[in-house]
Amino acid sequence: MNQPHHSAVHSETPDTTNCIALWQGLIESMIEAVWIVEPLELRVVAANQVAEELLGISRTALIGCPVIDFAFTPEDVFFWEDVAAGRADHLLSETLLCRADHSLVTVLRRVSRAQCADGVMFYVVTVTNQSERRAVENELEKLVAELRATLESTADGILVTDLDGAIRGFNQGFAEMWNLPNNLLTERDDVGVYGWMARSVIDASAYAGRMTAISCDPLLEASDVLMLRCGQVLERVTLPQYARGSPIGRVYSFRNITRRLADEKRLMLAARVFEASLDAIVVTDPSFRIVAVNPAGERMTGTTAAELADQHLSQSLPLWVGNRPHHAIEDALHRHGFWQGEIVQHKKNGAAFPCLVALVRVLDSNGAPFHYVAFIKDLSEAVAARQRIEQLAYTDALTGLPNRVRLTERLEFAINLARRDRTNFAVLFVDLDRFKQINDSLGHVFGDRVLIEVAQRLVDCLRQVDTIARLGGDEFVLLLHEIDALGAEQTARRLLASMTTPFIIDEMKFSLTFSIGIALYPEDGETLDDLIKNADSAMYHVKERGRGDFRFYQRQMNVDLLTRMKIDHAMREALVQQHFRLAYQPQVDLRSGTLIGSEALIRWKDQELGELSPGQFIPIAEETGFIVALGDWVLREAIRQAESWQALGIDLTMSVNVSAVQFQQSNFVESVAQLLAESSLAPGRLELELTESILVQNVDEALIRLDALVNLGVQLAIDDFGTGYSSLAYLKRFPIHRLKIDQSFVRDIPDDDSDTAIATAVINLAHSLRLRVIAEGVENDVQRQFLLEAGCDEFQGYLCAPALTPADFIALFQRINLA
Repeated sequence: MNQPHHSAVHSETPDTTNCIALWQGLIESMIEAVWIVEPLELRVVAANQVAEELLGISRTALIGCPVIDFAFTPEDVFFWEDVAAGRADHLLSETLLCRADHSLVTVLRRVSRAQCADGVMFYVVTVTNQSERRAVENELEKLVAELRATLESTADGILVTDLDGAIRGFNQGFAEMWNLPNNLLTERDDVGVYGWMARSVIDASAYAGRMTAISCDPLLEASDVLMLRCGQVLERVTLPQYARGSPIGRVYSFRNITRRLADEKRLMLAARVFEASLDAIVVTDPSFRIVAVNPAGERMTGTTAAELADQHLSQSLPLWVGNRPHHAIEDALHRHGFWQGEIVQHKKNGAAFPCLVALVRVLDSNGAPFHYVAFIKDLSEAVAARQRIEQLAYTDALTGLPNRVRLTERLEFAINLARRDRTNFAVLFVDLDRFKQINDSLGHVFGDRVLIEVAQRLVDCLRQVDTIARLGGDEFVLLLHEIDALGAEQTARRLLASMTTPFIIDEMKFSLTFSIGIALYPEDGETLDDLIKNADSAMYHVKERGRGDFRFYQRQMNVDLLTRMKIDHAMREALVQQHFRLAYQPQVDLRSGTLIGSEALIRWKDQELGELSPGQFIPIAEETGFIVALGDWVLREAIRQAESWQALGIDLTMSVNVSAVQFQQSNFVESVAQLLAESSLAPGRLELELTESILVQNVDEALIRLDALVNLGVQLAIDDFGTGYSSLAYLKRFPIHRLKIDQSFVRDIPDDDSDTAIATAVINLAHSLRLRVIAEGVENDVQRQFLLEAGCDEFQGYLCAPALTPADFIALFQRINLA
């Protein structure tokens, strides 16, 4: 619009000045934009702060400005000309305003004539910004369309009624299941539909009785099977609809189960299709006289049903022009029988609030209007939350970075731009290494502060044209515009370098690293999903190979990922189908040469994948958490086998490996106790092998669990001692019974001086702590003799036997121990 211009300053009477001051005080408290117009020259004499913000003009510039300068549409110009000519004094309509920066905004504008107590008359212009309302309206229209599409896309037949049984709607599936004739599809005839359904069932009497029972109990949830005369069998699930905790109707879901009767296991209740959420309901007669209002309607309007009875609907809803609905509403009702829109509603006390109104025409059997029903939803909470919703829609709440939605938009734009201009760009998937340890040890509040600083370091490494988004947790995605592999590598190195500076939070100094995966457009993908997936895959490979580095995507990564997924699925199927088995490696007393125990080792041969070593599937099981179920099976099967050997007089110790994930389960000790209680195996014949890494992750909690296991009578061993976080302080505290020398220290003795020294030191350490010691991987007599002379107690390895089947193990035991 043109900049407002001022005329000469007009003198005003004291009464006028006082009245203007009074108006100025009143309008400042209003949430709408308001300006006061004097009636003679139609100039602005007062305006509130909201008006300044809406128009982008200071109040000083507004005062004295002709009001017609704000008229952007011909309608507005004609109105103020009519006011000047005395032909009009009020107006309510939507229009457009042009701000000072020439941007247009849609507003709801009301002009009213007002008079002060001393007779001074003014025009009051109130303007409400409708831009946000339009956005909400579009979103609501989208939601309605989605609900309608969902209703038609479901394979079930859906019938929706109100509490009185009147049909509110049904989908095509319902019509097809009941084979409704065309006349019932084209006309609103509830009686005809119900009659057709009653005539279609075989047992009409039972059907009628059931319908009566359902109609008498609005809260009833029921499931029935209906046999139709045509030979079809329908499963009907009926559920009440609620609004604010009160039933407002009923949903019948029909599913054709004719082909499913032979298999009762496949029967399942139809899922709930949707729950109605309209708050208030007002029913009128054909003349729009109110005949009924529900309690929600009373609460919404602040008026009782008795007070509303026989009132014209126009007195409750501002949808009327004269005695008829607005022509657009009337046209929609006539053409479609339905109108929906948003209004500003008022309670009895004058309080205003936004509402979504759906006005529905109900026809009688002759097609004439029988009732009109208004469904009214209070949008106050939606309006109050809109600012927050818009903020969260595109921004990460913690870091202020763009979120996944904004990243999606920018990536799609980058793809279209690069495709058009034949340029490149890169996607970097960045993940903090071992961030979970910070959250677990220092708390999520501390972790959030770390993420905020990490986000700032990432931003400092990028150009202004680049985009960084937080996907959630400690995952970030970077979009680098018009960059090649070399540029992506330089950026990745810059990101890694940014993390070399230690973090200092609450006087705590620590360091973190990134793992970065890089995907390039278009080599590594031409779609948003492919680029992010491939960058993530590359990052995952960095994690697997030590962290703190970057890696470009390679096609083999997807193959590796799919292989892991295939093995994970096959493992779960194998456990259900009992394809896993245990093999038992003998443990031998070095001095007597007799078998004193066995270690249970898991084996798996898949029909498609063949024989898989534990090294291939155990890491995947630990990564996915499946190791808990698999470990429980191993423990149960090993105890069962030891129990059966015990019954045969083979009294040996059964050693079972326990993973870190399994040991850290809150019910681990209880599950071991329950398995022993259900078994006749002596607890002292069960030995659990734990790695050092399990014990040092949470020393105090680990000690509590170890003490509890010892109290059960279970033996404990540290597996692969010397390869992890060996600590004499921990070893002294833990109630351990046996140490196992890892086979990596046994393989080259006595030729390798270092291995010889380590093995001897572990044996002496164990004996000084009154612990037994067993060596793994003994393959020849030279190794055995060295260990015997060094004081080692026991050994296992190929020198005696590999892991054996239960039958072969018994044969070996009888040959050695019973000879």
